[in-house]
This record gives sequence, C-alpha cells and structure tokens, in this order.
Amino acid sequence: MICAVSILTESTFAWEPITPRGVAAYARASFERLFVMQTIFALIAAIVVLWLLLNGFFPTIAAAVSQLPETGQISNGKLSVPDASPQLLADGHFLAFVLDGQHTGTIRSPAQFQFEFGDNSLLIFSIFGVGEIDYPPDQSFYFNHNDLQPMWGAWAPEILALAALAVFFGLLLTWFLLATIYFFPVWLVSFFANRDLNFRESWRLAGAALMPGALLMSLSLWLYGVGVFDVIKLCFAFGMHFLIGWIYLFVSPLFLQRALPKAKSNPFMAAK
Repeated sequence: MICAVSILTESTFAWEPITPRGVAAYARASFERLFVMQTIFALIAAIVVLWLLLNGFFPTIAAAVSQLPETGQISNGKLSVPDASPQLLADGHFLAFVLDGQHTGTIRSPAQFQFEFGDNSLLIFSIFGVGEIDYPPDQSFYFNHNDLQPMWGAWAPEILALAALAVFFGLLLTWFLLATIYFFPVWLVSFFANRDLNFRESWRLAGAALMPGALLMSLSLWLYGVGVFDVIKLCFAFGMHFLIGWIYLFVSPLFLQRALPKAKSNPFMAAK
C-alpha cells in the first residue's frame, strides 16, 4: 500500500511528458514550459519526416526523372512519348515508377507504391489495391528528362522546407486546438475523481497528454523508414497514437492531489 501511494504522489517538477505522472505535472507548470516541450516534440517529428523524404522517397523520384525520355508530355488527356513500351524508370523500397503505355502489367515492383504511366491514365498499385487516375483533358504536363530534371532540382529543396514547416507548425496548431477541445473532459474526470484542477490546468494537462502519442508516431515513421514497419503497421501506429492520447487524458488526472475539503467556519468564533 505504501508503494502504491508513493507511485500516485503528484510530481512537483514537469520535465517529461512520457508517463501519466509526468503528464500530470504539466497541469501545475507554466504555459511556457509546456510550449517548449511541444516545440521539441514537433521538431523531432519534422526531422524524422525530412529524413524519411530524403532517404526513402526523393532518391527514387530523382532516379525516375533522370530515366525519362528526352521528349514527351501529357497533353489533352494523353501521354505522348517516343517509346511507351513497358520499362522500369526507377525502383526503391517505397516507390517505383513504370512506363507502360498499354498497362500490360508485365512489370511489378516489390515497392510499396508503384506508379505506372499509361497512354491515358496513371495506375497506382499498393497493398490497398489499384487506383486509376485519368490525365486531365484541359491541362498539359512535361514528361521528359530535359524539362523535369532542372525543375525537380529547383523544387526539391523547397518541397523539403515546406514539408518541415508544415509538420512543425501543423503539429503545434493541432495540439493547441485539441487541448482546447479536450480540456473539459479532463476537468470532468478530475471533478468526479475529486482532483484539484481548474480549467487552465486542465488545458495544460490536455496539451501534455498529446505528447506520448506524437513520440510514438515519430518513432513509427523512423521504423517505417528503416524497413521495420510496412504500410499496414504504420497505419496501425497512426491509429494507436490517437488512442494513447485519449488514455493519458483520462489516466493522468488521477496522479494529481485530491481536492481538500473546505474548512468550515466556526459560528461561535464569528459571534465573538
């Protein structure tokens, strides 16, 4: 019993939003401390996404662009190239690009996503099935090495920068909005569990409760990048990171101090 009581003792220093006790500590911490920790977690996620793009996706895209014919375009809903016979443009662990005008299906890559360019449409193969996208009849696109390689060289750094900024600021904004939604359920749990927590403290605890799930998602993306996770496992981890956040929302308030009963006034003392 003594051991159990010591485990549930409220933490007096907020430094790690990993355990329920550590998350609960942020209820008493300042907003600045919570924001610093959220910034660190958002930065970790952005770095993992950049690493995944640089090592898993961009090399295959660059290789595919370099293997395109010297002339070619997609115009009026049709692909026009000198030779549309089945040929593998590039192949990697995650992506594969194939040119097959008639969609003969003679080339199948073990990559998790295969993009097959045909005369009239793009086929996308994955473990989820096959999707077909018709080329837009009112737009034109380059489909040749001479035009796309310099464009890709110019766009790649900008895409990386935009991806990093989108992940970083997107997470901070999402966590702010979710904390605003979740703070009231946290307060209700605290109220019925007789825990000492006001609305502002509930908001900070809700914001900290989202950090363990975010760390799990960053780790899952890294495992996906090194080949330990496939797409199915990554999707499972994506769902789990929401579930973990909800668990922390309802469990962490139990690691706070119980609300003390208000002292009753002595009517005899007041009479004097």
